[in-house]
Amino acid sequence: MPYEVEVKFPLEDPELICRNLEKLGVRWAGIREEIDVYFQHPSRDFSQTDEALRIRSAGGRFYLTYKGPKIDPATKTRDEIELPLAPAPESIQQWRRLLERLGFQPVAEVLKRRRRGTLQWNRCQVEVSLDEVQDLGWFLELEVVVEPHEFPSARDQVLALSRELGLENGERRSYLELLLLKKASKFPLPSERR
Repeated sequence: MPYEVEVKFPLEDPELICRNLEKLGVRWAGIREEIDVYFQHPSRDFSQTDEALRIRSAGGRFYLTYKGPKIDPATKTRDEIELPLAPAPESIQQWRRLLERLGFQPVAEVLKRRRRGTLQWNRCQVEVSLDEVQDLGWFLELEVVVEPHEFPSARDQVLALSRELGLENGERRSYLELLLLKKASKFPLPSERR
């Protein structure tokens, strides 16, 4: 199974990052809106096992995606299985109904506008995603998909590209985790109320 070797950074100045990427030769492919609905397993706490299950709607296409636990402390590298769903909005409703009948519960939606591009960096084809995430702000993701034996080299390449772009303090938490933390800070748990 291929690995998704990914790093993500919050951005204060997305226009500056775009200009720097363009100097390096990024080829932009367009902007699309993505809606991700995340589900919680009925008997396993994904927040503890560092897994995720989602249904994504993106540009008229739909996907069911499982993400396994991160395997590296410096990146967001993980095993990912993504399955295309029928290209019809009712397909999402059917899959959602199936998951709920199996005991999975929706946790939250992540809404974002994503500008996608590709960049040849040394020996790697890097997928670049400039994300504006509702309620969280701007982020840049750099990703390379490789076979497990290629992981060390791919990790070194995405980290080197990050340094070239002047990016530090990568964010390993998912958008879902960040949104849930933000909501939790606004609305304390009943045990925390006085």
